[in-house]
Amino acid sequence: MPIKPCPRCKDKMLTPTSYQADEIDVCQACGGLWFEKDEVNRMINELHEDVSDSQYADHFGKHLGDSELHCPDCHQSLQRYHLLADYHTEIDHCHACDGSWVDRHELRGVQQSPALRDALSQLNQKVNWKTYLFQFLSQMPVEYNLKPRIRPVVNWTLLLLNAVIFALYYFDEQSFIWTFQHLAAVPSQVLAGEHAWTLLTCIFLHGSVLHLVGNLYFLYVVGDNLEDALGHKRYLGLYLLCGLAASVVGALVRSGSDIPSVGASGAIAGLFGMYLMWFRHASLTFMFVIYQKKLSAVWFFAIWVAFNILGMLLGGADVDYGAHLGGFATGLLIGWLLKDKVLAQNPMISLLNQQEAVIRR
Repeated sequence: MPIKPCPRCKDKMLTPTSYQADEIDVCQACGGLWFEKDEVNRMINELHEDVSDSQYADHFGKHLGDSELHCPDCHQSLQRYHLLADYHTEIDHCHACDGSWVDRHELRGVQQSPALRDALSQLNQKVNWKTYLFQFLSQMPVEYNLKPRIRPVVNWTLLLLNAVIFALYYFDEQSFIWTFQHLAAVPSQVLAGEHAWTLLTCIFLHGSVLHLVGNLYFLYVVGDNLEDALGHKRYLGLYLLCGLAASVVGALVRSGSDIPSVGASGAIAGLFGMYLMWFRHASLTFMFVIYQKKLSAVWFFAIWVAFNILGMLLGGADVDYGAHLGGFATGLLIGWLLKDKVLAQNPMISLLNQQEAVIRR
């Protein structure tokens, strides 16, 4: 077998080696790999036995023109492509030899290309009349994100627990009064050192059916992905921590108030912060009167934060905006502190968080 020059280093030679049961050529200097015809497809099949359509060359994204690199076999100029239509890692391909050059940092994306293609199809689903009608009637967003790998049993439990607790007190006037007197967080009392437990119990109470349904819907939307990324126990712990932090901030903002504060929205706002840090590739729909727009998570939560800041400045007394913003800030901090660990434990989320992963809206 003739010795081939490295397309990247030029003055270095490629070394034949074995990779995933195929013989490929690797540059010991830069770590790049040269795949002969069909070798990339065989590698993908080896890693993804359940993927029958792994002819990844048929799914290249945008053609980016001539590469500065040349084929080590026929010496023609390679052609640059995006690996997938919505995943902007580049790959260099020779049309004459049907071989491909993969830089070391791009190898992971090529290995995961079938899974990436499936993930991107989930993220880039188009809005349709069903989602439009649902959002027009409910004014609730529709989420486009990865499907969780595990069953979100903790999130389901939280949804059920909130609903059951609400049903136990809401339909009886005496039970309602007793619950709010003993379990709702009253800022003036909490800051005076009284009823400290209400900082936690208040996050399981709601003042109306609409209040409950709105909070549970948002918990349903973002909770499953976060539980999938964190695991059951850690997800529950961080949910309670965000709720507690939100209650404390809400009490400080409304320090002199005797109006009780209830609701899971502060804890859910903390989930928003973590969601934003780890799932920036996701999107949610926003409804402006009758116009439905698909927005990135960054823009959606920026609008949500703006509404809460405006509400707090205007002095709205019926919504605990301080708890919302306090929970969100707590979630952002947790998301930032745990980001490296979460991405390391979730390869697909990590790949989609790379700068190359530009998702169409």
